[in-house]
Amino acid sequence: MKVIEVLSNSTTSWEDATKKAIEKASKSVNNIKSAFVQSQSVTVNDNQVKEFRVNLKVTFEVK
Repeated sequence: MKVIEVLSNSTTSWEDATKKAIEKASKSVNNIKSAFVQSQSVTVNDNQVKEFRVNLKVTFEVK
């Protein structure tokens, strides 16, 4: 097993940012087994949340 770190963002939600991260990682990495959300954050502009950000640890199997 190997682990990589992936950063992603979304204007919708942390869940959407997580899904985008896995979709992006799966384009270059095969056999993804799990993901751990290491951190979550948001960007704020004019007192409104503008962007949700996640930092994931993605585990995949090396064959």
